[in-house]
Amino acid sequence: MDAVRPKGGAARRQLRVGRVWIDSLTFDEAIDAIDDLVAAGEGGVVFTPNVDHIVQVEHNFAFRAAYEDASLSLVDGQPLLWVSRLLGSPLPEKISGSDLMVPLARRAAQRKWRVYLLGGGPGIAELAARELRKQFDIDIVGTDAPFVKPDGEPVEGPAVIERINRAAPHLLFAAFGAPKQELFLHRSRAAIRPAVGIGVGAGFDFVAGRLRRAPSFISKSGLEWLFRLAQEPRRLAKRYLVDDPEFVAILYRTLREPKGARTRG
Repeated sequence: MDAVRPKGGAARRQLRVGRVWIDSLTFDEAIDAIDDLVAAGEGGVVFTPNVDHIVQVEHNFAFRAAYEDASLSLVDGQPLLWVSRLLGSPLPEKISGSDLMVPLARRAAQRKWRVYLLGGGPGIAELAARELRKQFDIDIVGTDAPFVKPDGEPVEGPAVIERINRAAPHLLFAAFGAPKQELFLHRSRAAIRPAVGIGVGAGFDFVAGRLRRAPSFISKSGLEWLFRLAQEPRRLAKRYLVDDPEFVAILYRTLREPKGARTRG
């Protein structure tokens, strides 16, 4: 089995679903692990795999390589929590990239970290920055919404990296959606070091109030995808209704493997 595993994860318990290794951490442990990455000053990238990521990694080799290079891989979505129990290694709790934004903003204010918001639609990063500044005494050193190609390369090329480097952030939130944000962070990891990059999906839209979060009872029922589909049907219909059913076959294949081949740590 050719599977990807986050770097530096040997000391943590991990579960593999399909070809993606996921770190077994609670939400608080994930925040502390990101804190450790920032403190180490070596940079890093943090991804939050969900069912769609698991499916895309099967066919997108660049996406697979990005996951292999991840510093942390944190479970996003109730379905993967259920699957982890079925696979015999329960993951503690859901940790989506968008869920990480506000707690990390709070930690950034406490630690005096510089934060950069990259991505989202035109003006959305600025709106999200304004909301975060209302809540916390946070040093947001830049917002930017460059157009990024499907391979994660900004159309502007090195200019985007130059703007990030001039701002010298400790944390960089990337909101291009998968797999573009992960590909961007992977290919830019060395160039933006020591910043720690985190893929946050629709996080800017949620913080800015442009999209509603699913109520907790919907999220816990595993129907958050349906709530999101109702909000953005044109963008998400193919992903959820055409592509993601392949996950059933991926899960079946993983279940047939020995437990020792899909768990570590």
